[in-house]
Amino acid sequence: MSVNPITAPLLAADGTPLKKSLGRALRRQKIRALMLIAPLLLFVFVAFVMPIVSMLFRSVENDIVANTLPQTVLELKAWNAELGELPPEIVYAAIASDIKIAAKAKKHTKVGLRLNYEQSGASSLFKKTARQVKKWDLDADAPFKEKLIKVHKSWGQIEIWQTLKVHSSNYTSGYFLNAIDMRKTVSGPEFQPEEKQVLILLFKRTLIMSLIIMGACIFLGYPVAWLLANLPARQSNLLMILVLLPFWTSLLVRTSAWKVMLQQQGVINDLLVQIGLVADSARLVMINNETGTIVAMTHILLPFMILPMYSVMQTIPPTYLRAAKSLGATNWTAFWRVYFPQTVPGIGAGSILVFILAIGYYITPEIVGGSKGVFISNRIAYSILKSLNWGLGAALASILLFAVLILYWTYDKIVGIDNVKLGG
Repeated sequence: MSVNPITAPLLAADGTPLKKSLGRALRRQKIRALMLIAPLLLFVFVAFVMPIVSMLFRSVENDIVANTLPQTVLELKAWNAELGELPPEIVYAAIASDIKIAAKAKKHTKVGLRLNYEQSGASSLFKKTARQVKKWDLDADAPFKEKLIKVHKSWGQIEIWQTLKVHSSNYTSGYFLNAIDMRKTVSGPEFQPEEKQVLILLFKRTLIMSLIIMGACIFLGYPVAWLLANLPARQSNLLMILVLLPFWTSLLVRTSAWKVMLQQQGVINDLLVQIGLVADSARLVMINNETGTIVAMTHILLPFMILPMYSVMQTIPPTYLRAAKSLGATNWTAFWRVYFPQTVPGIGAGSILVFILAIGYYITPEIVGGSKGVFISNRIAYSILKSLNWGLGAALASILLFAVLILYWTYDKIVGIDNVKLGG
């Protein structure tokens, strides 16, 4: 029986079906391509993804108390912290034993530092107690309740025991509560005292000022981008050099220059006084406040707005405007109805770039912002570098990252991220 050559499967040179052979060849190409980029992917994962994930994990990690005071944590489970009574003797004996073991391993300072974030004085409490407990014989010196209270009066106050019980779990929401000006207590989350509620204010200030900086960059950058796209090549190239010139100077130098220019005895105030706009006795305060931060950051981030808008504007044919005018449109109508809508993708790209850069800026607000112009990023740096509260810093960073993702998602829903482009 003969095989119909029309319906017979096509075969490769080795006799396998052509479709199967092509699929195998494509798989080999994909594997080779993956092997080529595998070192880069591994580097990004090890040097970028893992440190970020590790840092963000610290926002819920809380195993210091449980690992350093295991017997105490176990005994505190049976103690009702809401009754307002001190724990029984068995808990005091447990913490005496735990502190002695921790002091020998030099771990008592870590648990003291951790609890000091929640209750002031806990660090010195554990240091002083450890110095005394190391001398005790745990078998002969019982009972320990009165002894510990004599070492430090805080052991006779219920607050330290409530703090120990509340923060004895391996994972905690306490850092996130602290990040929104709340605290974790035995009765549930509570707001911090009013004088300590500063972090929500910093979040609001960061978002509002970043939006103001973004708006200022759009307002100042749009005309410059239009000139770059419409001037003759010679003038356009010269203007482009001026736009890129700030990148040739250190960020620290540029920020420090603004600090000199904006101060009350600085260049700008001197100029305003000389031309008579401001009295010498009423010089403007433009440093160590929101004004200084907005001015300096707008100057620094302006090129990041100009370049995306310019790259889109240069692709718009000038014949569109001429056609609109030939049909009777005024200059304003031709610009607003024909030209501007085509530049929106560039504005969107620049806005996202400037806003994300602004919301995480650290150096400029630190130098020119003072206490009134700093961002939440400055608080994150303070928590990690100075107070060593990595958990709070990680929680603040997580909230900031989540807020940026929410805003990005909102922008995508309203404008559409597909409409954002850098030219072409």
